[in-house]
Amino acid sequence: MQLLESWTALPAAQLLRSAVPVALLVLAVLGPGRAAAALAALGLALSVPFLRELDSPGVVGAGWALLWLAIAWRTASDAGGPPRSRARLGGFESGTIGLLLGAALLAVIVAGVARLDLEAEPMRRSSYGALLVALGLLHLMLRRHAVRATTAFAAMGLGLQVLEGVVRHVATAVNPTAPALPLLAAALAVALTLRLGRSRECAAGSSWVSDAHDLHD
Repeated sequence: MQLLESWTALPAAQLLRSAVPVALLVLAVLGPGRAAAALAALGLALSVPFLRELDSPGVVGAGWALLWLAIAWRTASDAGGPPRSRARLGGFESGTIGLLLGAALLAVIVAGVARLDLEAEPMRRSSYGALLVALGLLHLMLRRHAVRATTAFAAMGLGLQVLEGVVRHVATAVNPTAPALPLLAAALAVALTLRLGRSRECAAGSSWVSDAHDLHD
């Protein structure tokens, strides 16, 4: 109940600013096609500088905007290999399982945050960071495309960035963390994922994970 109240007490404008990145990530998770993924990444690049839950230095916010712009450009320019001629039952089954696991994971994380003895503001921000991480994991399980997995890793990094800000304000007894660490880790994961995507394109002619698996059939 306290977690719900921490969100309902927000002004409508701030609630809308917080909801936009979540809606864009949901679009990237559920929306099919390259255009939806690129549009979501572009929207995140534009909305992240206004995300108050980030609570990081301006240079870190600018870095996140640049990272999402790079993901949008790379996703839009990705050819994705030749179109697949038939739907795969295995892909449908794995997507259903991934959706159920992602929903269960989100419920567990949010329930854990709700049990923390925090004030309304850090509790709300903690739940928001956990939500972004869960959406990133869900994207990774549902979208079986090596290049577009950059969205998943960036979403998880953005969630960790929000959680890092909470830690800096709550854990005053420990040494302060470096605010740019989640951004640097996410950028490294994105770069390695893009390299993996290029390797898959060279080996299998496509960035789709299932097409690479077909090499073993």
